[in-house]
This record gives sequence, C-alpha cells and structure tokens, in this order.
Amino acid sequence: MELLLSNAWASFEADKRIEGFSSQTLKAYQLQSLLLIGYFKDVELELLDTNQLKEYLAISGKQLKPTSLAHRIRFMKSFFRWSHEEGYLSKNPTTKIKTPR
Repeated sequence: MELLLSNAWASFEADKRIEGFSSQTLKAYQLQSLLLIGYFKDVELELLDTNQLKEYLAISGKQLKPTSLAHRIRFMKSFFRWSHEEGYLSKNPTTKIKTPR
C-alpha cells in the first residue's frame, strides 16, 4: 500500500486525536511532521529506512538541545510504530533508533 508522508501524518493525527492526546502534544507532533516532510519531501512512507532517519536526526540534531532531539525521536518512533501497526509499513524503521537518556 503506497502512502505519502503527509497522508500518513493526517491519519496518525486523527487517530491520536481520537485517543485523546492533548492539543499541545498534537501541535508539537505536527511541527515534527512538517520538519520530517520538509527534509524528505512528501515521499512514500515505505521508501524511508533506518539509515536515512538516523542521518536526518544526526543532521537536524546538531542545532538542537538534547531534550528537543529526544522529543523528535519520540515522535518518530511513535509515528513509524503506528504506521507499521496500521499496516502502512512492512517494517518499522525506527526500532533500532535509541532514545537518548
């Protein structure tokens, strides 16, 4: 199933809204999704792999505080885990990405 990053984000956001995530969390997640789409363009979700995501984190993380980088990683892990669980991805590319302490 082909799914663009932007379409996956829209479904993810709707799902999390239904789950009762706070508007603050959803707003923070939306910013992270826009940054992700800005970096990779609106690619098919399945085309992203662990190495590309790690590279994105390494490059974008240079100017971030550790807490901001940790937030970005948490969003990505949540988003890609959800995408995998929903059947949009054959495997979760963030399973090998560690959240910093």
